[in-house]
Amino acid sequence: METKCRILIADDHPVFLHGLRQVIENDGALEIVAESRNGEEALAQIRAVSPDIAVVDIAMPKLDGLELAKLICEEQIAVSVILLTMYREKGLFDRALELGVKGYVLKDSAVSDIVNSIRAVAKGEHYVSSALTTYLIEAVRGPSSEPLKKDKGLGELSQSERRILELIAGYKTSKEIADVLCISPRTVDTHRTHICQKLGLHGNHALMKFALNHKTSLSSDPTLPKNT
Repeated sequence: METKCRILIADDHPVFLHGLRQVIENDGALEIVAESRNGEEALAQIRAVSPDIAVVDIAMPKLDGLELAKLICEEQIAVSVILLTMYREKGLFDRALELGVKGYVLKDSAVSDIVNSIRAVAKGEHYVSSALTTYLIEAVRGPSSEPLKKDKGLGELSQSERRILELIAGYKTSKEIADVLCISPRTVDTHRTHICQKLGLHGNHALMKFALNHKTSLSSDPTLPKNT
């Protein structure tokens, strides 16, 4: 490329961010024009310097990578997004695609994948880490009994609990869920605790993972209201 590809990088871990910069800057066709430590800062810099590509961590403070991608999509900002992630959940990958994310790179393989992902996205192509591609194919080809096994857990929940789980799968906070359902955030947290107890889950990450794994079943449940 005659003109260098202008890149913003964003991650809240300084050591990883520094390493990412070194790998990218080793390619003479790539230029890092901004560096951010959180999602809000990344969005402000994207608006200010108009990079061609934003390489952002999916789990950042203030605005996570998916929330950032959503705002970029809503504002129709002309920047291609590559997400860096430790997660292999299919639900997160599907959501990223819905938001127009062009690249999905596992942090474990970022050193070897990041430059190739930037080159591919710069040419208008999509890029997914090969390790994740294998995982997604295996998830799709999994035994037909697996969805039934997963959905069985939903039968343990009340309609209210399933509705809250659906909103959790939509990345809503307890306050946002409370606003949607016209209840208090404390009541939402109580429901979250009961859901975890019924399903044998431990911690918010496990609850989010379960919600994402069951997102399709929840969204197609005719007993749940769909006003958001």
